[in-house]
Amino acid sequence: MQKFDEIRPYYDSEINKAIQKVLHHPMLKSLMNFSFPDVDDEVWKAQLLKTHSIRDFQCNFIYQSVQKVLEKSSEGLSTSGFEHLEPNTSYLFVSNHRDILLDTTLLNATLFEHDLVMTASAIGDNLVKQPFLNVLAKLNRNFLVQRGLGPREMLQSSKTLSEYINQLLLHENRSVWIAQREGRTKDGNDATNPGVLKMLGMASDEQNLMDYFKKIKIVPVSISYEYDPTDALKMPQLLAEANNEVYVKQENEDFMTILSGALGPKKRIFIHIGKVLDTEIDTIIAENDNVNKQIQALAQAIDDSILQSYKLWPTNYIAYDILHKTDKYSHLYTESEKAVFERRLEKRIDAENPIALQGLLAMYANPVVNKLKYTHELKD
Repeated sequence: MQKFDEIRPYYDSEINKAIQKVLHHPMLKSLMNFSFPDVDDEVWKAQLLKTHSIRDFQCNFIYQSVQKVLEKSSEGLSTSGFEHLEPNTSYLFVSNHRDILLDTTLLNATLFEHDLVMTASAIGDNLVKQPFLNVLAKLNRNFLVQRGLGPREMLQSSKTLSEYINQLLLHENRSVWIAQREGRTKDGNDATNPGVLKMLGMASDEQNLMDYFKKIKIVPVSISYEYDPTDALKMPQLLAEANNEVYVKQENEDFMTILSGALGPKKRIFIHIGKVLDTEIDTIIAENDNVNKQIQALAQAIDDSILQSYKLWPTNYIAYDILHKTDKYSHLYTESEKAVFERRLEKRIDAENPIALQGLLAMYANPVVNKLKYTHELKD
């Protein structure tokens, strides 16, 4: 298993040593003081030193951090679909992606509450350049997706990644979370990149690739936040793209985004777990004999599940109405909710910049547009 050493999280046998390495790091102190505000530092340090597995670290520490995030920066998390999952069973969760850390930690907290197998989760190695964040990611069962490689290195990296995901799902009975495309959705348009499916299929030992996708139990996941705490932070990249400019991230930008995602106000959050794509794959096999068309159809099946189950909030309807200069969905929000949304717009972006205004409104409005593809008239 040495070939996975560059990308894998810690083995349980490595956990305690890794904790000792960061025990006195100021960022760990900040995390623990946030999570356990009434506990003396020496107490949580002693508990951490008794930790010898990822599960213990996640259940005893990270789970509490998630509860504090929900308590301090949201109006609660609601979920549906978890009842369709079987205990002691691994799944490949393919998810839309809004927040660097929260998407996966909220999913895992809910899997834990339902006594289901928690995930190993893909994270871009560009997000964990800081040594402390790298250790924290590996303590939390994240594995690395290597970014910025040349074509030949990228091919080899994709193959290794595919084999590692295969190892987790089929040999270690470990669920896996992966985003439906590289990076977070910045414009509210959730769409599965067929390239992600091609990467996953590189480890297939089946004659028919679709049979492999049935074997690894693909489960689409839809997550939505009433307010995206990082919405304004996504604007510089959208503005650069609108001007056909190459966007270059600021130093520490990813870290600031992680902090904003965790601590910024979100109001309500919703996660829906779709059903395992099984009969859908049978239909794809029956209707397509070309592998590329099959992969495209599977990407569409994932999109159909995610978009149909995406929870729309008043913020989405408000943004749609403002953007399209209509009151079509005014029955789905109050004047007070609209006023709060407009004040937030004024605070977070330069409302005089039409591209910025349009970009932020579209971020919230596009999920409504996408949902309209599945229903002619949205209901309350």
